[in-house]
Amino acid sequence: MKIGDKVETIDDAIIGVVTKVEENTVTIEDADGFQFQFEANELMVSSNTRSLENAVYNSDIEAVKKEKESKKRKQTPTGKPKERNAPKFEVDLHIHNLTESTRGMTNFDMLNLQLDTARGQLEFAIRKRIPKVVFIHGVGEGVLRQELETLFGRYNNVKFYDADYKTYGLGATEVRIFQNIEA
Repeated sequence: MKIGDKVETIDDAIIGVVTKVEENTVTIEDADGFQFQFEANELMVSSNTRSLENAVYNSDIEAVKKEKESKKRKQTPTGKPKERNAPKFEVDLHIHNLTESTRGMTNFDMLNLQLDTARGQLEFAIRKRIPKVVFIHGVGEGVLRQELETLFGRYNNVKFYDADYKTYGLGATEVRIFQNIEA
């Protein structure tokens, strides 16, 4: 900033002309003749119309065009569809889907059948490198869900969480399988 520059304050609505500059302190005079002192970092030089005209009419148009052309985005190759769009492997653990009849089975037997089915399907998904499996267990009293969480917790390459509520409601758990973790 130098004497004679037209300046504006950053935080206030004061416009004036620089009348004095001492180190970091700048004195300005506004249109009404009042003098103000500000620190240099509180002021900015106002742009006048001539400097704006110079910026528009005296710029190198060809250089500007080249700069714009060099900044075009590169096309990224289209790859496989996103994993979230891939069909999920679903395992329905409702007991009527696992056996013809529950006659003669205790609750313990039914729970073990459901857990054995879940373990077998999880092992199958790990072997076949299927990244996500949804286990549909239903809402009920939550016994099967708790047992499934205990089962999934035994695997260090598995993360599990509630499945999509819109699709499955509260009665499903989604399992994500990470293939590159040592067992």
